Amino acid sequence: MKRKIRAGIVGGAGYTGGELIRLLINHPDVQIVFIQSNSNAGKPVGQVHKDLAAETGLKFSADVKYNIDVLFLCVSHGDSVKFMESNKVPKNVKVISLGQDFRLKKSRKIKDRHFVYGLPEINRKKITKADNVANPGCFATSIELGLLPLARLGYLKDVYTTGITGSTGAGQSMSETSHFSWRENNVQAYKTLTHQHLDEIHETLQSVAAEELKTEINFVPWRGDFTRGIFITSQVKCDESLPELYKEYQKFFKDQPFVKVVEEPIFLKQVVNTNYCFINLEKVGGNLVIHSVIDNLLKGASGQAVQNMNLMFGLDESAGLKLKANYF
Repeated sequence: MKRKIRAGIVGGAGYTGGELIRLLINHPDVQIVFIQSNSNAGKPVGQVHKDLAAETGLKFSADVKYNIDVLFLCVSHGDSVKFMESNKVPKNVKVISLGQDFRLKKSRKIKDRHFVYGLPEINRKKITKADNVANPGCFATSIELGLLPLARLGYLKDVYTTGITGSTGAGQSMSETSHFSWRENNVQAYKTLTHQHLDEIHETLQSVAAEELKTEINFVPWRGDFTRGIFITSQVKCDESLPELYKEYQKFFKDQPFVKVVEEPIFLKQVVNTNYCFINLEKVGGNLVIHSVIDNLLKGASGQAVQNMNLMFGLDESAGLKLKANYF
């Protein structure tokens, strides 16, 4: 009988940690060895993640164990670096970081470890050979997937992007803007033109471009009155016809199992609770509009982390990720 991949999770009490646990306990090739949490050590996982109460008898631990094959870091931004600096993770243990600490080129090396940017749609070969992966950000994933074909073709001029995300994008800790009474029947722009994913997005688009990109990404994110999902709309000037653009998008993503380019209007419920990204194009005159939707906790976080793990261990890329959308 084939031995299962032994996984450990550091920081398992938040939304991404909870979704990662849900995926891994149902993954045919994985066994969870431990789930660490400083604030919940000793508590049953199902007491914190109540949707998992009937799924697992595991308890949170205070300690990190290294009799594992892969370690997921589901900690706050900045804490992955602190963890790697203060802990001696054995070289035979692969590391997948879900925070932003190792996403940029300038920060991908720590000690003797080098992190690969974990967007499979452009880095699949590198990920399959990697021992360390930096999982992309949620807004970054949805914007990048919508714009990468244009960057490859050299059609990417200045971009005007808006994106709305659910309350789970703000994390599990309560704040004024994640409280029900604030979110209900409400939307708000935030971090206008200054979002932390902008450098990550520019670097990723540059990585597929034939020449230096002088593109400016003008991004306005919005807080939405729903729990999960991201809907991105990007607008660029483009002279190519819509049929030709659809042909180029289909060509770019033809071997990507989790990206679907469709000609019908798209909406969030098509992707919530899945690892898919749906992309739709519209064109009026010289204006091209690219819509892309993902689940911020899955393709934008934990689902993509499992996708990367599958690639790193030579598994079917879709293993453990064949999920039905919460359509109704």
